[in-house]
Amino acid sequence: MSRKTVSSRRAFLKTAAGAGGAWTLGGCRSVPRFRKPGEMLKLGVIGTGGQGHRDWSEMVDCGNVQVVAFCDVDASLFDGAREWYAKKPLKADFRTYADYRKMLERERDLDAVLVATPDHTHAPAAIQAMKRGCHVYVEKPLVRTIWEARYFEKIAKEYGVITQMGNHGSARDGTRRGIEILRSGLLGKVTEVHVWTNRPEISPGNTWGWKQPLKRPEGADPIPAGMSWDLWLGTSPARPFRKGVYHRIMWRAFYDFGTGAFGDMACHTMNLAFRGLELGEVVAGEAVEISERYEDTYPQFSKVRLTYAARGGKPPVNLYWYDGYRKPPAEIMPQVIATLGQVPTTGCFIMGDKGVMVNTDDYGEFSYIALKGEEKMKSITKHEACETIPVTLPRVKEQNQRREFVEACFGQTRASSDIDHSVPLVESMLVGCLAQRIPGKIVWNASTCSSDNAQANALLKPHIRAGWEY
Repeated sequence: MSRKTVSSRRAFLKTAAGAGGAWTLGGCRSVPRFRKPGEMLKLGVIGTGGQGHRDWSEMVDCGNVQVVAFCDVDASLFDGAREWYAKKPLKADFRTYADYRKMLERERDLDAVLVATPDHTHAPAAIQAMKRGCHVYVEKPLVRTIWEARYFEKIAKEYGVITQMGNHGSARDGTRRGIEILRSGLLGKVTEVHVWTNRPEISPGNTWGWKQPLKRPEGADPIPAGMSWDLWLGTSPARPFRKGVYHRIMWRAFYDFGTGAFGDMACHTMNLAFRGLELGEVVAGEAVEISERYEDTYPQFSKVRLTYAARGGKPPVNLYWYDGYRKPPAEIMPQVIATLGQVPTTGCFIMGDKGVMVNTDDYGEFSYIALKGEEKMKSITKHEACETIPVTLPRVKEQNQRREFVEACFGQTRASSDIDHSVPLVESMLVGCLAQRIPGKIVWNASTCSSDNAQANALLKPHIRAGWEY
C-alpha cells in the first residue's frame, strides 16, 4: 500500500474513532490470545458447510486446531461436520449454535473465529468476534459495504487481532512469483489491466455459478425444518423465505445479501494485479457497459472501469472488469491468441510498454509473459527474463492460506491477506459494485471515505435491523 493510502486511511479512522454513534464500542476491551507451540488453537466456526467446511477442515488438519463450536442457521449442515470427524482419529467435541451472537457470548475461550457465511453476515459476525479478542479468518469479499470495510479495519487495529481474508490464491507459489515479476518492473510502465470472469451465469466450461435473478420474487414458501430464516437475514431488512432463491448460493445476486460476481471473484482475479502493481487507492469507477440496472439485483453482465492514481513514480492505471461471461477484445492480446488459441474463460491481462502478462486461472497461479517484440508467450517459470528476478516473498507451507492463518495465530508468520491488503482491495471492488448500481462516473475520495455522488454515498453503510447492532 502506498504512503498516501496509509496516511489518508489513518486520517479517516481517526476521525471515525472520535465520531461516536455506531462506532462506539461497548463492554470491556478483550486481549487477543496468541497460542504457543504445543498448545491447541480453539476455533469457533460461523458457516459450517460449503466453503466453510473446506476452511475449517483444512485448519483442523494442521494438527493444532480444535473446533469447539459450530454455528449455522441451517442445522442440517452440522451432519457434515459430524461425518467428517467420524472419518478422522479425532474426538468430535463441539457445541452447536444457530445464532452466532450466542456462540460468541457463551464460548469465552475462543482464540479464533472463521466466518464463511453469505456476504451480509461477514462484517457483523467478524467485528463482534474481534471485539472479544478473537483472530478472524473471513471468506472473501471480507465485507459487503465500504462502511463495513473501514469499521472492520478500525476494530482489527484497536484490538490487535490477526485477520485473514479468504482469497486463498494469495498463498500459491505461482501467484507470489507473478507478484515478484510485476514488482520488478519487467513489463515497464503498466497503464491498463483487464480482468474477467465467467460468472454469474453458468456458462460453457463453467461448473460453478448462479443464474442472476432480475427482481425480487413475490410470495413466500414454508421455511425448511431446522432452518432459522430470521437468523439467516441477520442485519438485513426482513423479507419472506423463497425456496431456491436466496439459500444457498443465489443470495449473491441481491444487493441486501451479496456483491454479485464482482464480490464473488474480484478478490481472487484482481489480486495478482493489485498486489504486483501496488495499486492502492481507487479514485474512480464507472460502468462503461451494462446489461440493465435492476432494483434488487446486480446486472447480468457488465464492463466496469476502475481508475487508480499514479503512485511512487508509477503511472495511473485503468483496470477493466468484465462479468457475465464478457471478455476483453481479442485484438488487444494477440500474443495470448497466438499462444493459447483463444481468450481464456477467466483471467487477468496486464499491459506494459515493455511487455504483457496474462493469468489464466481464477487465483493468480498460472501466468505467462511476452516481452516487446515477442509474438508468443512463455510461462513465467520458463521465460529467460524471469530467471534473474529474485525471490522476495516468503512461500507458504503446502501453499495453504488457511495454514498461514493458523501459523499467524501462533505468532509464526504474517497473514498475507490481512487488513493492510484486504481492505484496500475490497474497497476498490466495492466502488465497482457502486458503479454497477449507479449511472455515470463515481469519483472516490479515500481520505474522506466518500464520493461526489449522493446516490453512491447513500449506499456506503448497510441497513442494520434493530437488535443486530454491532
